[in-house]
Amino acid sequence: MTEIEIGRAKRGRRAYSFDDIAIVPSRRTRDPEEVSTAWQIDAYRFELPILAAPMDSVMSPETAIAFGRHGGLGVLNLEGLWTRYDDPTDLLAGIAELESDDAVRRMQEVYAEPIKAELITERVKQVRAAGVTVAGALSPQRTKEFAKTVVDAGVDMFVIRGTTVSAEHVSGQAEPLNLKEFIYELDVPVIVGGCATYQAALHLMRTGAAGVLVGFGGGAAHTTRTVLGVAVPMASAVADVAAARRDYMDESGGRYVHVIADGSIGKSGDIAKAIACGADAVMIGSPLARATDAPGRGYHWGAEAHHTELPRGERVEIGSVGTLEEILFGPSRVADGTMNLVGALRRAMATTGYTELKEFQRIEVVVQ
Repeated sequence: MTEIEIGRAKRGRRAYSFDDIAIVPSRRTRDPEEVSTAWQIDAYRFELPILAAPMDSVMSPETAIAFGRHGGLGVLNLEGLWTRYDDPTDLLAGIAELESDDAVRRMQEVYAEPIKAELITERVKQVRAAGVTVAGALSPQRTKEFAKTVVDAGVDMFVIRGTTVSAEHVSGQAEPLNLKEFIYELDVPVIVGGCATYQAALHLMRTGAAGVLVGFGGGAAHTTRTVLGVAVPMASAVADVAAARRDYMDESGGRYVHVIADGSIGKSGDIAKAIACGADAVMIGSPLARATDAPGRGYHWGAEAHHTELPRGERVEIGSVGTLEEILFGPSRVADGTMNLVGALRRAMATTGYTELKEFQRIEVVVQ
C-alpha cells in the first residue's frame, strides 16, 4: 500500500473515516421488506446487527431488557453506577444537571465508590429473568477480579472492552491478563476489543474470541485523539480487521471471528458504511443515548470521562430525539440519520440490491 511522505524522517499510510467513503449502488434494487438484518454470533441469533455500548448513559438493566426485546444485544457496564450503588437513579439525574466545568471532578467522585460483586450478580439476574440474551462488559483491568462473579451470575456473553486491548500486554508492575488462557477456561463466548489494526486483530482472534471490537479514540464522548494523540479512522480500521478475519479463517481451518465496529458511528449511514467495509455488526452509544428513555437524560459519557488520573472523555450534551423504539424503527421526525436506524439500513441494502448482511459486505465503496 502506498505511503505518503509526512517529512523526510516519517512516512504514513492514508486512512479513511466513514465520512470519507460512500456506498455505490449496484445494478439491481430490492424491496426493503425483503431485506434481513439478522446476524448470529456463536449460538445466539439477533434480528438487529446492533450492540448497545456498555455505558451508563446508554444502558441500565431496564434499557438492556428493552433493547434485547427489540432484537439487539444490550451490553451492561459491570463497572458502572448500577454495580456500585443499589439505586443510582438520583446520581444519574445529578450528572445530567452538572455544570460543564464541574462534570469531570464530580463524576470522578461518584465513580470512586467500589464495585460490589453482589450487585453484578443482581443486575445480570435481573436481565436474565426478562428472557433476553445477557451480555456484560468489564475492562481488562477488572476482568480477572470479577469474571467468575459474572459467569456464575448467568451471563450469556462476556465482553472485555477497553480503549485499546491487545493480546500481548507487557507490564513490570503486575501479572497481565492472559487472554488466550482466560478465554479457553470460560464457558461463554467472549467479545474483546478495541483494536484498530490488522496485526492486533489477528492476535486477538488467535486468543479464541468469538468477536473483535474495532475502534480506538473515535467515540462521541472520547477525547483520546486530543489527550493522547491516538486515533484510527474507522473505515480503514474495519476493512483492515475484516482482512485479518479472512486470513485467520484460512489459518484456523475455517473458524469465523465476528468483526464489530465500535466507534464513530453516530448516524444511520455510518452503520451501513461499517457493514459495507466488512463489519458483521456495530456497537453504538451516542445514537441510543439520544433516546428519551436512556439513563443519561440527554447526556452521554464513557468510562474514560471519569478516569482518576487522566480523563480521556467528557460528558457531552447530545439531546433527546425520541423513544428507543423510534430511534431503532421510526417513524422518524428528522432527516439527519438519528432516528429509524434499522429502517435506514434496510433501505441502504435494498437500494443496492442486497438482502443479507454478509452479501452487503461485498458492496462497492468509493472515496469521496
